[in-house]
Amino acid sequence: MSIRRGLLLVLAWLALFAAPAARAETPDAALAALLDEARVAAAVPGACSQSGVDRLVRLYCTGTIRIGVREYYPLFGTREGQERIGYDVDVGRAMAERLGVTPEFSRVNAASRIPRLADDKIDLTIATMGHNAQRDDQVRFIRPHYYQSETTIVGPKSLEIKDWSDIANRTICVTVGNGSNAQIVSHGARLMLFDEAGVLPDRLRDEICTLAAQDDSFFAYYFTDPAFTARFDQKFGFAQVPWGVAVAQSGTDRLARALDLISQIFHRDGEFLRIARENHVGTGFLERQRTVWSRPDCNTAAGSSDPACVLPALSAVLEPTPIAGRVAGFETWIERHTGIALQLPMFKTMPAWQIFKAGIINSLILVAGALAATLLFALILGALQSSRSFVARWPARLLTIILQSSPVVLTLVISAAVAHALFPYSSAVAIGAAIVALGLMNGSNAGQAIAEAMHSLRTEKGGPPAPTSELYGRAVSRSATQIVSFLINAAKGTPIASFIGAPELLSALTDITSFASGRASTYSLLLVFYIAVVIVVVWLCGKLRLWLERRQVAA
Repeated sequence: MSIRRGLLLVLAWLALFAAPAARAETPDAALAALLDEARVAAAVPGACSQSGVDRLVRLYCTGTIRIGVREYYPLFGTREGQERIGYDVDVGRAMAERLGVTPEFSRVNAASRIPRLADDKIDLTIATMGHNAQRDDQVRFIRPHYYQSETTIVGPKSLEIKDWSDIANRTICVTVGNGSNAQIVSHGARLMLFDEAGVLPDRLRDEICTLAAQDDSFFAYYFTDPAFTARFDQKFGFAQVPWGVAVAQSGTDRLARALDLISQIFHRDGEFLRIARENHVGTGFLERQRTVWSRPDCNTAAGSSDPACVLPALSAVLEPTPIAGRVAGFETWIERHTGIALQLPMFKTMPAWQIFKAGIINSLILVAGALAATLLFALILGALQSSRSFVARWPARLLTIILQSSPVVLTLVISAAVAHALFPYSSAVAIGAAIVALGLMNGSNAGQAIAEAMHSLRTEKGGPPAPTSELYGRAVSRSATQIVSFLINAAKGTPIASFIGAPELLSALTDITSFASGRASTYSLLLVFYIAVVIVVVWLCGKLRLWLERRQVAA
């Protein structure tokens, strides 16, 4: 009897410890129940027309799922005619198939993938998006993650770049919305921004970009090209970050839960691994994840919320400014009293503040330089066009006609190209090229006004002819209004210098919004700054006009 009781006791203990495991729901069962529940909800009369319906239910109302993918990201998302190919695209197809709906793909890039989710233009994005802590308040990331990469800096083999200390004061080409932009800026580098990663290799080849930063998974494709490999190499990598499928923050509880479970199953069953191999992308991360999600403690319906199973988001905390707390409090006060969600990122983190401060200084230098260059070129071209010498007069008139006929952007590009051919690229060279271009464009018009005034003075009758220098001074005074108008025009046109990489305030704020929120309020601040600058310039030009007009009266 004692032996029997002992056996029963052992069996009871085994049953007790085995019970939780037996009761643990599998991700497959949880997913099936959730999808059935959503299908039933979608079948209820009037459910599909209700506002605020969960997006998973809405998928079954429409029978489709809208997926945002990249189009210029080799191996992960490209488009050939109407055919989309790549790892991200195939992951989207597999997820749609598991949900039982038809995928509808649309193009997103690094800058648009989050806004399109928030605006309900897409249901989810699978677009090489790194999961960092800064983005957790913008979108809802699906766990477990579907891939992982790190950012790598690529440049010419002849350029010695080994670590962060070597990139200070250099310009690095990146894409808008790349999560690693903040880290690059924090080490003293400048950014040249592009909408699509696909243009970066070409900009390296044509030497517009000396260095470029992008995911190592992106450059892996280009390093299979012997010609590219012969010229460029990877300098160093940083910011290893997991990639996440993402959905909108609101109205996605069921959809996010379903995708969490699908991601678990895809890792456990090797589906992600199979898709990666078919698209020839690296599989090291996926092989490690398959091992994790095959473990009994992770292969449960609760696995995606278990810190022992899922990877943490990359922490990319930026150094705050001394006034960050007060700025945040001011933002909260404004929103509470006005309902306006004001965002002032340039005052809350040191990298953003340093860029903002440099942008203001460079803009003021640019405005002052453009005004001086406009006045200088006006006087020179006015004198040449007023000359009685054919050799001096007609080249100046021809240059004026060319400048007046050319778009401002084209003049800027030509000026920058000449400057870069003569000097190594730098912020100072870009600003100098912009000053020359703006000065020539506006100075040629003002110079023509001076020449016309000079001509009218010469044809006026009465008294002995005045010396040329005196006559020229009177012509300048007579054309004071036109000169002033073109000086003001030069000041207003300085933001266009960002087109050639001059780091003025527009360029600085674009850099800041590439890694921080608050785009609307940030650019509103830009508008306020330039309104203030132009008001000051108008006031100063008014003083100049009055002085010139007094000289004309006195003459």
